[in-house]
This record gives sequence, structure tokens and C-alpha cells, in this order.
Amino acid sequence: MVAPSHTSAKPHARVSALAGRWPLLGQRRPLVAYFFGIVAFHLVAIAFFAASTVFRWPDVIMFVALMVCGAVCIEATRRLGMPAGVSRDLLSAWWLPAALLLPPVYALLAPIPLQILLQLRVRATVLYRRVFSAAAIGLAGCVASLIFQSLVADPLSMARGAGTSIVLAIGCAVVFTVLNTALIAVAAHTADPDTSWREVLWNRESATLDVVELCLGVIVTIACALNLALLILALPPVVLLQRSLLHAQLQAAARTDPKTGLLNAAAWQREADTEIVRARRTGETLALLIVDIDHFKRVNDTHGHLVGDQVLVGVAATLRSQLRDYDVVGRFGGEEFVVLLPRADVAEARRVAERLRTRVGRMAVSADEAMVTVTISVGVAIMSIHGDDLIELLAAADLALYRAKELGRDRVCIPETSSRGQGSAEAQPPHA
Repeated sequence: MVAPSHTSAKPHARVSALAGRWPLLGQRRPLVAYFFGIVAFHLVAIAFFAASTVFRWPDVIMFVALMVCGAVCIEATRRLGMPAGVSRDLLSAWWLPAALLLPPVYALLAPIPLQILLQLRVRATVLYRRVFSAAAIGLAGCVASLIFQSLVADPLSMARGAGTSIVLAIGCAVVFTVLNTALIAVAAHTADPDTSWREVLWNRESATLDVVELCLGVIVTIACALNLALLILALPPVVLLQRSLLHAQLQAAARTDPKTGLLNAAAWQREADTEIVRARRTGETLALLIVDIDHFKRVNDTHGHLVGDQVLVGVAATLRSQLRDYDVVGRFGGEEFVVLLPRADVAEARRVAERLRTRVGRMAVSADEAMVTVTISVGVAIMSIHGDDLIELLAAADLALYRAKELGRDRVCIPETSSRGQGSAEAQPPHA
């Protein structure tokens, strides 16, 4: 996002006011163009297929029944809430049957009432995201519907156990999932071009959830084809799975810092305590790093808090990319981060800290027409040398960090061995 400029206050103030009223206007222009293109295509498709569709009562009744099931699923889980940011649900269990068993116009319409219900009853978010989600799901469902009904003369043949129809239904469900994910991924990448395609497409967890959704949607489709009354039997398992999924997402959200995606202070402390107990039991080494962004207040004052947030996100991503899977990294508050390095001695901790300092120094965040760069100072403490528990290690690392700032910042400091974290610290000068 573009930070407000301090050289042209009035125009940017007007833009900020408009963006406050219409958040979409505060996004990047390519994203705004992409949003209006997808939504316009969705509306044109609704008009085209509505004009060419003969609405029959059995189809309308099936559509209403599927929407009622979706609404019941939302109402049954809404007290759990919904995590902020990107969240997953199992509502495609009701969208897929509409796409595969009914004319394409129903697939285009199906997401609209359920997205409205999510907005009104679960969590109100910026409206353009709900609109875009409905359009992306509707278009993906429409394509799946067109493919399936062009290949299968009688969609209800699945009720008679026709193997070809079931296989084609699975294939079209895959098309629906892939197309919907692609439309959302393009929007996410357009909003933040620095994000890798791998991050916005699939990881192991999202791919597993997609497979679960696909299987669930095909099973509900077959149940609908057999007898619409079977939806009564399909609804409770879907509700239970939805509640379990939301509960898991909310638990994960409670452990993470919403701005950076790292562990929050409380979750990091629990993980760090566990690692320290394990290291004490096995006699292995362990290092603790406190990382502080130098002159972060200056970034906020000069470029605005939105750019400051981007710097925090960039530093967090850099730290995560340079650490091992079992290292414990979290945001300690403000511009401070903490890192626990299991099985790291003094030399290894110094190498890791220097690598983090160097990589963050090469990072740049765009702000208006300038690129913002930052440096970090790092305080390091080693278990059994500078402390035996988390409090002692934090105090020693904090002392070293204070010494790094005294010496001019952009450097790594380690407490002197003889001080046990209570005296001075030796500094590692920054390399050219």
C-alpha cells in the first residue's frame, strides 16, 4: 500500500479520506482494475445465463435447499467467530452440487446469499473482498458447470452409480478448486507483487483442505442426485467438520502476531520454555537472540505507519527465511523480535546473527518514490554461559542489545562470559 506523502499533504489527505470511505480506492491500481474486471465478468455472466435459462421448480427447490444448508452451516458455527485475514471454510460442499446438478446460472448465484450472510452474521470485513470472493467462486462454479453438463447428458445419472459421471464430477470439482484458487491468487499477488506465487497458491495444508472440500462436495452432490432429502443426513457431518476447521484456525490465530505472522510474545515464551527444558535435560547448547530494528520510529515519522508495517512484515519474512524449521522466532513487541536457536553454540549463534543482520540490511521496502532500508542490532545470549533459564537469557541478550545500540547500532553483541549477563558485552562490528 502507498504511504501518504509529506510533500503533498492536501491531495493525499483527500485520497486518504476517500480510501477511508471506499477502501478499494486505497489499493494498487492493477488490483482495482482486476477487481472490477472479475466482478463485471461475473455480472455479465449472470445476465447472459439468466436470459438463456428456463427456470424449473425442481431446480429452484434444489438450489434453495442447498442455500438453506449453507446458511444452517454458517449459523451453527458463527459463535466460534472467524479468524482475521485469509480463512478457510467448507461452504463449497453446497456450491459444488449447485454447479454440477443445476444450470450454470445457479452456480453464479450460489455464493451471493452465503457471502451476504457471512458479512452480516459472522464477521463484517471490507465489502469489496466479499464481492470479489462471490464473483471468483461464481465464475469457477460456472466453468465447472459448463464443462460437466457438456460432457454428461444427465447429471442425475450419478444417482444410478454411473462411474463415468462420478469421475467427470470429480474432474470438474478439481477444475472448480483450481480456478477459484487461481483467481484469488492473482488478486493476492497483484495486491503485493513481492509475495511469491508459492505463498499465494498452495502449501501442504491448503492442498489437503482443498482435497477434503473436493471430496465433501462430490459426496453431497451424489446425495442430492439420489434424493434431495438426503441433505438432512449430509448437513450434520459438514457442520461438525466446519466447526473443527474453524476451531483449529482460531487456535492458530491466537498463537500468532497478526501483523507479521510470527509467534506472539506469549506463544513464543511457551515454546522457548519447552526448548530450554529439553536442552537442560539433554545437555545441548542453546542460543537466544533479541533483534531490534534501528531507528524504527524515524521510519514511521518519515514515511508513515503503513510503510512501517511493511518494514515489520519484511523483517519478519527475512528472519523466517534465514532460520531453520525448528528455530523459534517471534515478535516480542514494537520493533523487537526474539529468536531461539536450539543446539547453537557461541560461534553458530554469532554466524546466524550476522547473517540476519546482513540480509535485513539488503532488504528494501517501497514508499512513494523512494525505497526504505533499515538495519538491525542483535543481542545474543548462550544457555549455561549467560543464563540457565529464560529470564536470565533474555536479560543477558537485552544487555548485549543495549550495548550494540551504544556502539552505533547495526551490529551484533554478545555478553562477556565472565559477567553472566550482568556486566558489559563484547561487540561484533558490522562488516562492509
